[in-house]
Amino acid sequence: MPWLYILFFCSGFPALIYQIVWQRALFSIYGINIESVTIVVSAFMLGLGIGSFLGGAISKLPRVPLLATFGAIELSIGLFGVFSLPLFHLVGVHTARAPQLVTGALTFLLVLVPTVLMGSTLPILVAHLVRLSGNVGTSVGILYFVNTLGSAAACLMSAKFIMRMLGESGSVYLAAGINGAIGALALGAFYLVLNKSGHDGASVEFETDATHPLQKPPLAFPWAMIAVGVCGFVSLSYEIVWYRVYSYASGSQAKAFALLLAAYLEGIAFGSLFSRGICQSVSRKSAARCMGAISGFAILANIAGFLVAPLMAMSMRFVDYVVTLPMVMLSTCLLGALFPLICHVSIKPDRKSGARLSYLYLSNIVGSVAGTLLVGFMLMDIWSIRQISIFLAIVGLLFGTGFLLTVVRGKVLVATIGGMAALASLIVVCSGALFDRVYEQMVYKKDYRTVDRFARLIESRSGVVAVAQDGTVFGGGMYDGRFNTSPLHDTNMIVRAYAISSFHPSPKNVLMIGLSSGSWAQVIVNHPDVEKLTVVEINPAYLNLIPQYPEVAGLLKNPKVEIVIDDGRRWLVRNPSQKFDLIVMNTTFHWREHISNLVSCDFLRLARSHLSIGGVLYYNTTWSGEVQLTGTTVFPYALRVINFLAVSDSPIRVDRQRWKDTLVHYQIEGKPVFDLSRARDQKGLNEILALADTLDNNRRYAEIAMEYADTIRVRNRNKRLITDDNMGTEWMD
Repeated sequence: MPWLYILFFCSGFPALIYQIVWQRALFSIYGINIESVTIVVSAFMLGLGIGSFLGGAISKLPRVPLLATFGAIELSIGLFGVFSLPLFHLVGVHTARAPQLVTGALTFLLVLVPTVLMGSTLPILVAHLVRLSGNVGTSVGILYFVNTLGSAAACLMSAKFIMRMLGESGSVYLAAGINGAIGALALGAFYLVLNKSGHDGASVEFETDATHPLQKPPLAFPWAMIAVGVCGFVSLSYEIVWYRVYSYASGSQAKAFALLLAAYLEGIAFGSLFSRGICQSVSRKSAARCMGAISGFAILANIAGFLVAPLMAMSMRFVDYVVTLPMVMLSTCLLGALFPLICHVSIKPDRKSGARLSYLYLSNIVGSVAGTLLVGFMLMDIWSIRQISIFLAIVGLLFGTGFLLTVVRGKVLVATIGGMAALASLIVVCSGALFDRVYEQMVYKKDYRTVDRFARLIESRSGVVAVAQDGTVFGGGMYDGRFNTSPLHDTNMIVRAYAISSFHPSPKNVLMIGLSSGSWAQVIVNHPDVEKLTVVEINPAYLNLIPQYPEVAGLLKNPKVEIVIDDGRRWLVRNPSQKFDLIVMNTTFHWREHISNLVSCDFLRLARSHLSIGGVLYYNTTWSGEVQLTGTTVFPYALRVINFLAVSDSPIRVDRQRWKDTLVHYQIEGKPVFDLSRARDQKGLNEILALADTLDNNRRYAEIAMEYADTIRVRNRNKRLITDDNMGTEWMD
C-alpha cells in the first residue's frame, strides 16, 4: 500500500514543525530555564503517550473505519494548528505570572489536544495494516520508518530554509496545510474503497501470517513493556547528552538542534526499516534468532552511543560538527530496530494488535519522559557527561545481556556474563582518556593544542561554563567575557560599562539581565549613583565561579546587589510593577539560539514597560544591523556605544563633562579606577573620553565610535526588524 506509506510519511512532516515552533512559542512565554524546558518537553511526550493509548483503544473496535479515522485526525490537527499560536499567546498573557506548577499544568493542557491526536495515528494505522498483512513486526517497522523519516525531513528542511523563510506563524500554516491535504486524501481513499468494495474496510477479515502464527509470543507482554520503556529511557537520555555536546560545539546555533534531531530520527527510521526485513524472515520457530538480534542491536547501539561525544569532540579538530552526525545515525539506527522487533516477539497479530502496540508505545514514551527528568533535570547537576555516558552504556549492556540470556545456556551463558562484565569494565577504564578535554576540543576546534586545558569547568543542568587559563569565559561553547574590571587594561571592552554615565545622568535603580563573569555587574554596582542592582541570571554556575576571582569576588557580598536565578524575559513578565532607571543586557551573539527573545520588537516593548521616566535600556547588538534597526524603530531615541545600543523614550545626549567627572571619582570597592597622579592613567582617561568626540564625525561608520539614532536608522534602513515570529538571524546560515 505505497499510497498509505506516503500519507504517513507526510504526516510525520508537520508533527516536527509543530514541535519546533510550539516549544519555542511556549519558551517565549514561560522562559527557557531548565524547569520550563523540562515541563514543555515532558508535556509533549506525555500527550503522545496518552494519544497512543486512546488510538489503541479505538483500533480494537471491530466496526471503526480506521483509514477514515486517520483522515479525520489529520484534519483536526491541522485545524488546531491554524489557531495554535494565537491561543498560546492569549493563554500566556493571562498566566505568565502563575506558579511553576500551574504553568506546567497549563502547558500540558495547551498541547494535550494536538499531541493526543498525533500519538493516536500509529496504533490506528498499524491495526489497519495488520488486518491486511497479519504481521505485526513488518507493519510497525514500515509505518515507524516512513513516519519518522518524514519527521527527519522536516527537521532538515526547517534547519535549511523553512524557519528562516516562513518564521513561526508561516511554518505552522505550512504544517496545517499539509495536515489538511493528508486528511482530505485519506478520507478520499476511504470513500473510494467503500464505493468499489461495498464495505467500509472496518471489518476486513484477518489472515494469519506464517512468519507469526496465532500462538503465544516468545516474549511475555509485561516484559516487553519494560523493555521498550528501557529503550525509550536510554534513547532519550543519549539524545540529551548529544544535544549538550553538539550545542556546545556549534555555539548554541538554533539549527544545531534541528540537524541533530534529523540525524537522530533518520537513524530511528532506517533502523525500523531494517528490522522489518528481520520480522519478515524470522518465524516463530526461530524466535531465538529475533531475541538474539534484539540483544546484539542493543549492545552495539549503546557502545556507539557511548562513543558519540568523545569521537565528535576529537573530530572537531579537523571537520565541522555537521560531518560527525552520521555517528549519531549509527547509534539510533541500531536503537530504532529494537521497537519493531520487540513488538514482533510480544504482540499477537489479531484485532487487538493496535491496542497492544499502543501500550508498548506508551511505555516507550514513559521511559523517554523518565530519561528527560532523571538525566536532563537531575543527573546533569551532579554528574559530568562522561559519568552519564558510562551510566547509560552500562544500562544498555544490561538490557542487551538480559535478552541474550534467553537464548544461551550452559557454558555459553557463563561466558556471556563474563564477556559483558569485561566489556562494561573496559568502558569505565577507557572513558577517562576518551572524555579527557572534550570541551576544550569543541571550543578551540582546529586551533586546539594538546596543552590546552580549562582552568575551571562547571557542568550543570543549566549548561556548561568554562574558564580558560587567561580568564576568558566560555558559556555554552562561545565567548562570554573575561574577568576584568579595569578600563586601563581593557580585555573585554569594559569601557562600555563605564560609558553609562556619558548618557544617563543618575542611574539609581538598575536591572541587569545576565551575569556571566560578574565584571559588568561589579563596575555598575560601584557606579557613584547606583543604589541598587538587581541581576537576573539563568545559569547558577556563574555564582560558583565569581568568588574564585578577586576582581569580582566582592560582588556577591555587596549589600546593593540582589541576584535572582530565572529567565530574564519571564522575570520581567512576572514582575510588572518593577521600574528601573537603567536596564543593562550584555547579550550574546545575535545568531545564537533563543537570542531573539531578548532583542525582538516584542521584548523591547516589554522592557519599555519596566523603565522609569527617563529610563534607558542598554544592550549588546554584537554589531548586528538588524538588532540596531529594531532598537531604533521601537524607541524614538538611541545612542550606539561601540556595539552597545542605549534606547529610550526620552532624549539621549552625551555629556562629556559629566562622564569625565564620574570617571574621575569612580571607585571599585574603595579603590580608585583612575589615579590621575600617574601619566598613564591620565592618558587612558583621555583616550576613553575621546569616544565622545566621534559623535562629531559619524558620517563614515566606525565600529569603535558613538552614533545617534538618525544615522543608525539610515545606515540600516534595508535591514529587517526582528520579531518573536521571524526570530531574526537565528536560522541564517
